[in-house]
Amino acid sequence: MIPNVGPGSTSFFNDTFFMALMFLLSGLFVWPSLERKGGARFLRDRILRLGVPFAVAAGILMPLAYYPSYAVTGADPGFLAYSSAWLSLGSWPSGPAWFIWLLFVFDAVAAGLHELRRRWRANTRAPRYLGADGRPPAFVAVLLVISALVYVPMELVFGPDSWVTLGAFSFQASRLLLYATFFLVGIQMGAVGTQSGILARNAGLARRWPIWLSAGLAAYALRLAVIIALILPVAAAHRPLPLTLRLLSDLTLVLCCGTISFAFIALFRRFAIAHHAVLDSLSASSYGMYLIHYPVVVWLQFALLAVAPGPITKGAIVSVGAVALSWGIVVALRRVPAIARVL
Repeated sequence: MIPNVGPGSTSFFNDTFFMALMFLLSGLFVWPSLERKGGARFLRDRILRLGVPFAVAAGILMPLAYYPSYAVTGADPGFLAYSSAWLSLGSWPSGPAWFIWLLFVFDAVAAGLHELRRRWRANTRAPRYLGADGRPPAFVAVLLVISALVYVPMELVFGPDSWVTLGAFSFQASRLLLYATFFLVGIQMGAVGTQSGILARNAGLARRWPIWLSAGLAAYALRLAVIIALILPVAAAHRPLPLTLRLLSDLTLVLCCGTISFAFIALFRRFAIAHHAVLDSLSASSYGMYLIHYPVVVWLQFALLAVAPGPITKGAIVSVGAVALSWGIVVALRRVPAIARVL
């Protein structure tokens, strides 16, 4: 029931909302793209932007990224020995790229539903199901209720940390419907428009960003309190968690997913206004950085194993170095027109 990281760590904080927010943001531009391109062209573009990067990341970058872990075991460091060990795993770890293939599946389902809607109705007006053009508190409240309904039963069946893996394709079983919900919510918000509805810069979400930020922090503090005060003692005693604690943990996770995600959206809608050359470059490179950052991080850690500085210094070096190297590599790669179309 407890993540494999300390409850005060950055990884634990990210686990409470980050992937849900990623799927929501990914859905924002789906409806406008489908309306502009149509289902067939949209899917062709998704194959280029998602399918090709996933194949490169899973087929090349991830074996490269996992080699240092294999090397430190003291086993034969040769290519053939590593290849044999890799193929004997019974699966093909895709690392952070798992997000990309699942997003492609969601996109394909959205394209199919859009095509059916187009055939059934002459007018494919943007759907208005969850009130994305209404009040942010009511919208998020509905999202939280739906999220709880789809996540809690899945977690009770599969547990919080169970992954389903088929070759290079994997996903966290308990969160599949949760991520699908956030993706659909993103589509709904994008259908209303990023300059109107709750995303408008003069709307309540952006204007009341301190309230949303406070709500996100309060939700995270509540989850930390539940984990530290109630769940960790039970786990330390090696006892199974009672149903009430599992439900409490699930509900605080759902609460964090919704409130922290919209806290970040409120902050960026309020303050990310002016363009800056450096930030524009970072924005254009972010997708590529997501794809290549993992092997960069691992190899930097591997290179620092024999270096004297302590863990804090090494962590700072790896963090800064990974951003700088990933950014620089992607900027260089994007100078190639064929690669720029993908990244």
